[in-house]
Amino acid sequence: MNAIYARQSVDRADSISIESQIEFCQYEMRGEQYKVYADRGYSGKNTDRPAFAEMMNDIENGVISKVVVYKLDRISRSILDFSNMMEQFGTHKVEFVSTTEKFDTSSPMGRAMLNICIVFAQLERETIQKRVADAYYSRSQKSFYMGGRVPYGFRLIPTTIDGVKTSMYEINTEEAEQVRLIYELYSKPECSYGDIIRYFQSHGILKNGKPWGRTRLADVLRNPIYVRSDLSVYEFYRDQGAIMANDPGDFIGTNGCYYYKGKDSTGRKQMNLEGNYLVLAPHEGIIPADLWLKCRAKCLEAQQIKPYQKAKNTWLAGKIKCGVCGYALVDKHYSTTRSRYLLCSNKMNAKACAGPGTIYTDEFEQLIYDEMRKKLAQFRKLRQCKGNRINPELTALSVQLTQVESEIAALMERLSVADDTMFRYISGRIKELDGKKQELMKRISELKLHKEADYTEISNHLTMWDELSFDDKRQTVDQLIRVIYATSDSIKIEWRI
Repeated sequence: MNAIYARQSVDRADSISIESQIEFCQYEMRGEQYKVYADRGYSGKNTDRPAFAEMMNDIENGVISKVVVYKLDRISRSILDFSNMMEQFGTHKVEFVSTTEKFDTSSPMGRAMLNICIVFAQLERETIQKRVADAYYSRSQKSFYMGGRVPYGFRLIPTTIDGVKTSMYEINTEEAEQVRLIYELYSKPECSYGDIIRYFQSHGILKNGKPWGRTRLADVLRNPIYVRSDLSVYEFYRDQGAIMANDPGDFIGTNGCYYYKGKDSTGRKQMNLEGNYLVLAPHEGIIPADLWLKCRAKCLEAQQIKPYQKAKNTWLAGKIKCGVCGYALVDKHYSTTRSRYLLCSNKMNAKACAGPGTIYTDEFEQLIYDEMRKKLAQFRKLRQCKGNRINPELTALSVQLTQVESEIAALMERLSVADDTMFRYISGRIKELDGKKQELMKRISELKLHKEADYTEISNHLTMWDELSFDDKRQTVDQLIRVIYATSDSIKIEWRI
């Protein structure tokens, strides 16, 4: 039996329809029996097409002896795919016919011409792809609307730019109020995504009928679509390595901005700004530039610099997980009691866990401290070597000192390209880190001075624990413990040592 294969990727006026392709191929049948295989809405760039797969399966089963297509590029636009297909045709002795190009695959010349044509078919596909990409880039630089999900706080309306009909954003008053509230809340130093979510939940504020989540909040706080762009916004993105499509004088504190991923940029565009494009948009922004920059700088700070900033109440924060569901345990203190408790975040937020039982924070901290001392006591048989000996506390402090010095060096490199906002933040952070560095160096010197020359065993671990700062306790725990799974009945510690 013969086969007619037809494909159409897009149904438009300048493309030949599936039905027309079949009519052309029917002439080649000359009354012989045939079966039609048609893929509608599939590209020829690969062979991932249901009807094509069915046809190749029938060829392998010996059902098909000849395949007829309207034109070569209807069956494939890839040299590799076409070569593999023709190899299978040859293996199963299947004749291939293109009605408009009249190929005879039984002769060497016919096969050579066939391969030449498929090269040009692939070239055409790649040329079309490049034209589409260039057109997208060109239109985006002219502030045309390029599609995609409409950001929360806006609606889409028709407009005309340089005589070309397109669309633009218009402020949705009700949604814009929520956007402003998000920025006002997050601009406060101690406010986090979780704090905003809890505030919205307690006040019944929803996004399209659903609760707000961290991902959507992050999208809002990082997106320049909302800012009323002035020169400070221009300088912020320029200093971060973004490619600016407009002159500085165009940033007058009114319009929002489109932000596009660059051709050669790497990583997520909101995380790595270098090499991406910033284009002034025709719509009016919602958030003043100073407030937007304050929140954007805080996003960068949370991303790059302060891995421990949320720990406030217990030096075990981030290490303790619920032994039932694996979610984080958080420290809570209720005004009606004098005790602090560890509660399952999954139970508090979604009621999806029965909870680990009653765990008092103070008792739990003491228990973990005792376990750390026991763990380090296992190393008391370590002997000194040539007058030197290993002190785990000294090692942990040395590691912390190295981390602090590395962070200071990284921040110093960024000072030369920072704008005023980032410069103030980086300078403050360096000052803070330098103070911590001095404390670490002082403590390391004390440990070295009090080390006895003939000391042969480690027997006095973590004796200065109560004198350590909160952050030092956290980092010491981080050096020793990977994670703790806890319930009121059991504790499982995964050690790093």
